[in-house]
Amino acid sequence: MPQLLPPRASFRRRAALSSAVAATFLATACGASVDPDSKAAAAEKTTVKRCGESVAYTKPKRAVAYEGGSADKLFSLGLTDQVLGYVMPPANPPVEQSPWAKEYAKVKKLSDDLLNKEIVVDAKADFVVAGWNSGFSDQRGITPAILDKLGVQSFLHAESCFNYPKYPQKLTPFKALYSDLERLGMIFGVEGRAKDVVGDLEQRVRAVEAKAPKGERVPVFLYDSGTDQPFTAGAQVPPTDIIKSAGGRNVFADVDQRWTQVNWEAVASSRPEVVIILDYGDQPAKKKIEFLKSSPHTRDLPAVKKNNFFVLDYNEGISGPRNIDGLEKFGKYLRDLKR
Repeated sequence: MPQLLPPRASFRRRAALSSAVAATFLATACGASVDPDSKAAAAEKTTVKRCGESVAYTKPKRAVAYEGGSADKLFSLGLTDQVLGYVMPPANPPVEQSPWAKEYAKVKKLSDDLLNKEIVVDAKADFVVAGWNSGFSDQRGITPAILDKLGVQSFLHAESCFNYPKYPQKLTPFKALYSDLERLGMIFGVEGRAKDVVGDLEQRVRAVEAKAPKGERVPVFLYDSGTDQPFTAGAQVPPTDIIKSAGGRNVFADVDQRWTQVNWEAVASSRPEVVIILDYGDQPAKKKIEFLKSSPHTRDLPAVKKNNFFVLDYNEGISGPRNIDGLEKFGKYLRDLKR
């Protein structure tokens, strides 16, 4: 499950965190500037919402993206030159499969593990994009509040703001995607580009919705992972909007959560006619399908008996422009489905 990836071994604090570097970050966090005349710097700040909190941003020059969704948003806005690098944990499929593979090749791969403060500090990043309880984590000691104290700006995916402490924000998943692109456009000064990108995504969504099958919606269960109890998509994550816009119905759309745990009895009683498999880089879809076909909890489900499986790429399921790629593919799948 994207927001509940198991923590890795704790990272050692590196010797590179010298007092000089720390002092530099603290000075920045306190608003210090080499130029005593701060009026010009203040004029360059743009106030944008970070979840429900208003934050004054300066235009980033050394951005770090966590996971494909973050990097895709930046690349789609034409911001490659402002991206220092990315952190890509094992769940993400290879970046060579991305529509922005050429852009990934132009920036640094900083780590193939979970995001941590040392990576950000060592890279001298001035901006970090990640989700709450995925890249940013109280347990791992990297939060927007911690980075603020170090003078490093941060941006959270609006989709993940649902349970962000003190400053929550609740948007439907596709609206959260559009909001992220618009806000990032403001922060980087590319509002026009952001408007064009969002307009194109919205048009593509409307095109799929216009062709959605008529009549009773197909019940769909998303299987993320888990054998004793399944992890699935609640109301607050992109697959729910993907299913809805394509003409289906997420059988757990009434669960007001993000990625969440349910029980097999609830899955069985929902009688899904289609199962969406979220395909991780380190948890391939084939093994998940084999499990569903053999498990006494699921082998008699209508979707399983009819072999109605749809594989959704990891980066089509987490918040990012590829959500709409996933929607277009799933929309075609539902239109061709024989019920």
